[in-house]
Amino acid sequence: MPYPEIVVTGLGAITPLGLTVQEYWQGLIDGRSGISHITKFDVSNYPVKVAGEVKGFDPTKYMDIKRVDRTALCTQYAIAATRMALTSAGLDTSKEKPERVGVIIATSGAMDLLIDQGEILRNRGPMRLDPLLISKVSPSMVSAIVGLEFGLKGPNSSLNSACASGSDALGTALNLLRTGHADVMAAGGAETQVNPLAIGITGRVGALSREPDPKKACRPFDLNRCGMVYGEGAAILILETLEHAQRRGAPILAELAGAGWSFDAFNETAPDPALEAIAMKMALKDAGVAPEEVDYINAHGTGTKLNDAAETKAIKLVFGEQAYKIPVSSNKSMIGHLACAAGAVEAVAAVMTVKEGIIPPTINYETPDPECDLDYVPNIARRQTVNTCLSNSFGMGGQNCCIVLKRFGQADDDGSKKFSR
Repeated sequence: MPYPEIVVTGLGAITPLGLTVQEYWQGLIDGRSGISHITKFDVSNYPVKVAGEVKGFDPTKYMDIKRVDRTALCTQYAIAATRMALTSAGLDTSKEKPERVGVIIATSGAMDLLIDQGEILRNRGPMRLDPLLISKVSPSMVSAIVGLEFGLKGPNSSLNSACASGSDALGTALNLLRTGHADVMAAGGAETQVNPLAIGITGRVGALSREPDPKKACRPFDLNRCGMVYGEGAAILILETLEHAQRRGAPILAELAGAGWSFDAFNETAPDPALEAIAMKMALKDAGVAPEEVDYINAHGTGTKLNDAAETKAIKLVFGEQAYKIPVSSNKSMIGHLACAAGAVEAVAAVMTVKEGIIPPTINYETPDPECDLDYVPNIARRQTVNTCLSNSFGMGGQNCCIVLKRFGQADDDGSKKFSR
């Protein structure tokens, strides 16, 4: 029995480019950087000075003050993005069977809160610890509290596969829907890595850009790239079976056609292009898409020397000479790397790309690198019909997940509309 088609019906996003999907999308196609000097904490003793901070977020616009007091910022981002996504999808949860609507959110949780609580434990004793600390810091509580906030009682889990997590959450939700465990899934990621611990640790090992000019700090695929830039925020996509979406007259934005996974088993930090290529091939196979059908690749594109060269090589392994004809661009050049939420935030951009026919650019691309010689859509957005988009996410440690998004209802060669693989 063939799998049912799974479609995207709603989007929600909180990003360094804005507090709505439209603000985020407009910033991307304008080629605007959301990266700035860090203001959340004192970085005078840090070698890294820049990040993609979310500006102007007021959690009370999305949830009751009691919920705000009892949750960490990453959970608040997740709730806000979910509320926007549900509204975008026109989904009235009171009319759904709650056990048929699930939640999967990729996140690291709020482990940075343990720093302050550790100081309290040492200096004031265990009875002075925050009694809500477990529910605030635990990654599992992000999706749990989102489910609680909206009364969603279907499959519920948090997921962490490093930088592949956001796409992994979407791929996992895709398969839960295909196999009948739910009719609707709210899936995506939420992350708050712009904090002293994450910036300190990642900066200590030299992975973060030390470029003092925030607008030039993230330079994916450029010869002079000097490291990634952390970002923060959240993105949630509402995924439904096509039958369910059509039955309720939902807006259909795109089809989530397939997902593929692989694991490098190679090195703790260095990527293996051959295994990245396998994840891409598996995603295309799962989607029933031939390599020559791919119109655009939303790259992982972190801006590190190793990643960008490896991803370029992996794309060539999958597409051969055709790789030079496929536009490739990195959203991270404008929003930074949202860690566990990266794949979800980039999936929102990919949905908008297939829907609107505009490919966001890779900004700060000035000097070509002989190892990175593809079409990276430098600096200026490109208007182009995109029927099929491959979105890559490659995690530190070798966890890889790629997803395929397709324009819904695209015309087949005979002029008919095709809604299936």
